Amino acid sequence: MSTTPGPVCPKFVPAEKSEISSVSKSDGFKFSLVSYNILSQEFLKRALFPHSPGPCLKWKARSQAVLTVIKSLGTDFLCLQELDEYDSFYKSNIESVGYSSIYAQRSGTKRDGCGIFYKQDSAELIIEEKIDYNDLVPSIQDDTAVDKEANLPAGGNKNLASEGDVSLKNSLADLGDLNDPCVRLNVTVDPELADVKLAQAKYLLSRLAQFKLLVSDKFDCSSPVVVAGDFNSLPGDQVYQYLISGSSVVGTLPESSDDAPIPLCSVYASTRGEPHFTNCTPLFTETIDYILFSPSGDIKPVSYLELPEPEAPDVEGGLPNYYHPSDRLPIGAEFELVQ
Repeated sequence: MSTTPGPVCPKFVPAEKSEISSVSKSDGFKFSLVSYNILSQEFLKRALFPHSPGPCLKWKARSQAVLTVIKSLGTDFLCLQELDEYDSFYKSNIESVGYSSIYAQRSGTKRDGCGIFYKQDSAELIIEEKIDYNDLVPSIQDDTAVDKEANLPAGGNKNLASEGDVSLKNSLADLGDLNDPCVRLNVTVDPELADVKLAQAKYLLSRLAQFKLLVSDKFDCSSPVVVAGDFNSLPGDQVYQYLISGSSVVGTLPESSDDAPIPLCSVYASTRGEPHFTNCTPLFTETIDYILFSPSGDIKPVSYLELPEPEAPDVEGGLPNYYHPSDRLPIGAEFELVQ
């Protein structure tokens, strides 16, 4: 009998407090969402994870462990980042338990991308849109020349598009009487490039405002918004502050008066406080993944996915390990839509 431990399958914990109060005391429609950077196998070099047990890094074992965690969650929506082997493995295996999905692969040389999986009995896809951060490059006002061969600004903003990061926006119906735009963000750049990340965040919220207006006009509704994913930014930094306030100390892109940022609130910050970490390796253990939502009387978080404490034995020494198949932890929330 094998004594190798299996992956930890986290559970949802009721929110004891919330800064968002409902306008109605009656229970509304509820849905759950999990965001998870599953760590692309392409990025999983042994030299980068010397602390991890060798067998945990192998594709066969790790992919099955990721799948076990995903299936155990049973959420209505799965927002996955660094998703590779989509067509050959994840699509069929996740859809076999009742999900449909959409996927956007990075442009450039990388093989991973972003995927949203949604339960067929919970939602129906009505509109889909892809954001490619390469589209940002012509918008940046920079004194440096443009490297036309790479289609990137020369100098400090060379990593602006981060080799083709993408974001998926989609509107999913059949959530009670409300349409819910559920948005996935992947911004994976050098943590030191604050101006790049801020530009990406501004671009995302600008496009999101346009998308929200499109949904509102097409379906004659005012929809709550959920934004989830890997922001590669710490709580309190410029990107985080911009996302939750729509303003920042240093600007990179001007806002259009027609596309004012949508105010957002962090699920964990408004319930239990931001986690101690969502990324856990010996060299970098910080919170860089978030689930954000538009705070209003129409939507509120009622539970969140539990996360380990720093002293927990299952994260000792850093990830990935036998308990956690990625260097990231899944984060999640259950929301109530008040009719």
